[in-house]
Amino acid sequence: MFGKPFVRTLISRSAENRTDRRRFLKAAGAAGLGVVGATYLGVQATSSASATGEAAAPSDAAVLNFALNLEYLEAEFYSFAVHGRGLPDDLTGGVGAQGGVVGGKKVMFHDKTLHQFAKEIAGDEVAHVKFLRGALGEAAVSRPEIDLKDSFTAAAKAAGLISEYQQFDPFAGEKNFLLAAYLFEDVGVTAYKGAAPLITNKTFLDAAAGILAAEAYHAATIRTSLFDRDLGDAAAKISNARDALDGPGDGDQGILLGNQANIVPADNNGICFGRGADRVLNIVYLNPGPVKEGGFFPKGVNGDIVASGGA
Repeated sequence: MFGKPFVRTLISRSAENRTDRRRFLKAAGAAGLGVVGATYLGVQATSSASATGEAAAPSDAAVLNFALNLEYLEAEFYSFAVHGRGLPDDLTGGVGAQGGVVGGKKVMFHDKTLHQFAKEIAGDEVAHVKFLRGALGEAAVSRPEIDLKDSFTAAAKAAGLISEYQQFDPFAGEKNFLLAAYLFEDVGVTAYKGAAPLITNKTFLDAAAGILAAEAYHAATIRTSLFDRDLGDAAAKISNARDALDGPGDGDQGILLGNQANIVPADNNGICFGRGADRVLNIVYLNPGPVKEGGFFPKGVNGDIVASGGA
């Protein structure tokens, strides 16, 4: 999630004073594990950063709170698709402005297998929200305002899936649901891949690795389902749109390479790429420029890490 250029420009941090740090560790049950390095709690690390004129790296709380914003988005999307309702109120409060959810309804699934897949993924995403909120304790950010309606139409237009005057309803049927899920899942995997190097607490790093594995399983399931339905061309348009939003480079891959399946978007070494937080925000804000709100988060995300990258 967090590339070095973004870390250097990070200037606004919450849950960063000593009291909040201790509360964060206590809530996560990790205060006595002795695995938090000096860069997280120590005064010397802070002094060193000040002496060199560089901004300190974001804390584990900041990293996990950024992930929590994304998990709110995924959990709301899948919960509505499967159950016709979003997260309960007791899973949405916290630090920062709490927002509502626009759009969302139950998908009429006809494929029993796909319905089972969607139910399992929905359960996982809600569990991720619960886990991260529990680990963060009182430092957990609240659910920001989320748009599951106009944002999808804007994304579909940008990808060339629909014309200027059409609407894209991600809950209208199985095809639309899969394309919408594909937009999220690959971004989630690259976000956790990019986050891992910045997590200093080994307990939380282990948990993040576990969530990354779950997201990768989800993404592979969605990619396979799209491939089975011959939706390679539509998926390619979404992949190209993500590439156009997240800055230079062409790391994003569709579900086809030539005429062959490309279920795992890996390089020649079989390694998947990661995205910095700023580039993840470019995609979910649906804006290639440096902004702090838009797209799926009309009023931005909550926490310390809120700005997208520039061109």
